[in-house]
Parts: sequence; C-alpha cells; structure tokens
Amino acid sequence: MRILITGITGFVGSHLAEYCLKQPDVQVFGTVFSHHLGDELQRLEKIKDKITLLEANLTNRVSVSRVLKQSRPDKIFHLAAQSFVPISWQSPEDTLINNIISELNILEVAREEKLDSTIVLALSSEEYGLVLEKEVPIKETNELRPLSPYAVSKVAQEKLGYQYHKSYGLKIVLTRFFNTEGPGRGQDFVTSNFAKQVAEIEKGKKEPVISVGNLEAKRDFSDVRDAVRAYWLASEKCDFGEPYNVCSGKTWSIKSVLDLLLEMSQVKNIEVRQDSSRMRPSDVPVLLGDSSKFREKTGWRPEIPFERTMEDLLNYWRDRV
Repeated sequence: MRILITGITGFVGSHLAEYCLKQPDVQVFGTVFSHHLGDELQRLEKIKDKITLLEANLTNRVSVSRVLKQSRPDKIFHLAAQSFVPISWQSPEDTLINNIISELNILEVAREEKLDSTIVLALSSEEYGLVLEKEVPIKETNELRPLSPYAVSKVAQEKLGYQYHKSYGLKIVLTRFFNTEGPGRGQDFVTSNFAKQVAEIEKGKKEPVISVGNLEAKRDFSDVRDAVRAYWLASEKCDFGEPYNVCSGKTWSIKSVLDLLLEMSQVKNIEVRQDSSRMRPSDVPVLLGDSSKFREKTGWRPEIPFERTMEDLLNYWRDRV
C-alpha cells in the first residue's frame, strides 16, 4: 500500500508516519517544503531511512502533479496547512491561499490523473467557532460559525472536499479534529508553550514567571498517539463525504492545563502573568465535542489520559531546553 502524507515533518504528520510504518506492507511518502527543512526533519530522525520525502510547494499545481505522479498513493493524508490560529489573524491571505489552494491542487490532480486514492482531510473543530451554550457537546450537525481566518479556511477545505466527492466521486473523508496535543507539539501552541516555559524555569534559563493569554477558553484535548490511530481508522472505515468529529468528549480550561503543568513542575511559586500580545481579536469560548458518530463507525476510543499527555509533553521540553 502506497501512502502519501502531506506535511510529514509536522507534529501530527511525523507521528502518523511512524504509525503507518507499523502497518503491514506499506510504503510511505511525505511532502516537504524546502523552506521548512532544518529542525523539522529531526522529527523524522528515527524513520528517515524508511520513508521517501518529496519536495513540493502544494500551492503550485505543477509541483503537486509531480508528487502525485511519483507516489501514486492508495491513501492520502492531507495534513499540510498553516495551522496556527494567531498567525491567521496576522496573515489571513497567506492562510487562505496555503490551506485552500493546496487542497484544491491535490483534488484537481487526483481527478485529472483518475487516482483511486482515499483522501483523508485534516479539518478542525475551529470550524464550529461561536458555539452556543445549548449546543454542547457539539455534533457534526451543528452550525458552523467560524471566528478566525484559519477557521474560515478549514470550512472552505471541507466544502471543497464534499463538492469533489459529490461532483467527481473522489473518495474523501472529512475529519474534524479537536485539539491534538503531545510530545513534539510546536512551541507556539498553548500547551506546548506553557510546558516549554516551565522547563526553562526549571533549568534556570527563565525567571519564575509564565506569560499567558486567555485562560478562560475550554478545549477538548486528545493525545496525538490516539489521533493518528483515528486517522488510520478514518481511512479504512468512514463513509466518504461525511464529516466526523474526533475528540475525547471532555474539556479542560486553559487555566486548568496550566495548573496541571505547574503541579508537575520541580519549581514552586511560579508567577502567572497575562501578556496582552497573546490575546486574540476573538476567541472561541468552548469546544466540547461529541465523537459518537466516529466511534460507532470505527470503534475508536481515546486511550491516553490527558495527564499523561501533559507529562510526556513536559518531559519532551525538559530534554530540549
């Protein structure tokens, strides 16, 4: 089985590549963008000799065509994206172009080449945006009210996937993942940023002060190692053109995440200080998902408790700062 993972050097992509290699009789290809080669390739250090990396600019149709002709994948996991919500406020045009046009090129080339690939799209709970109190836990039927340029790009990606399935019969799976965390998470994301700050304080590289943004938001977190299992099951068992929530069904406030990491810290009496630069123009207050549709279809269940996820993430940064 030939598998293509776009964004293979990313947080989820690297974990997914490792998971795919554990399946019988597979060949894994992954796209890399030349400007992002450096440190990100370290995530693939353990498996670099077992995968084939293909340099590609996914916003360029010719580049995408070359990659799909080389890989001829049976499965495509399309993970590559500008995925950091705050950056989408600073660069909305880049976010929309990167996320929408990249996917459009993949779908168009797959259609032109008559590929029979199952294409799993990495979508987001951010699509739901403004969720009313009476609407939680959130089902797939909930109205989409996106509150950031990133969220708008993900809605567009989902609608494109649906349209290409209905119009051309492409085998597209729509997965709405809620927050995915764990070792290797980028330092710009809130849980990882907190863990890195704690690790720096423990090593004496930072004063005992943690800078924070909005601590009131509530999120539904899953471990990345559970998430990559979900991606694989989605490619095997889900109906094409149907959206599926993938989530734990539990929420943690950002403050409770911070408190958990502070409890794990070897340094006590750490000051928490709000930084106005970390606040967003608008923030989604609560994202609590209902994944019963996905669980019934695939049998998936989250296995790793959030406390272990945070412990592993903190230890990841302790080894690196």
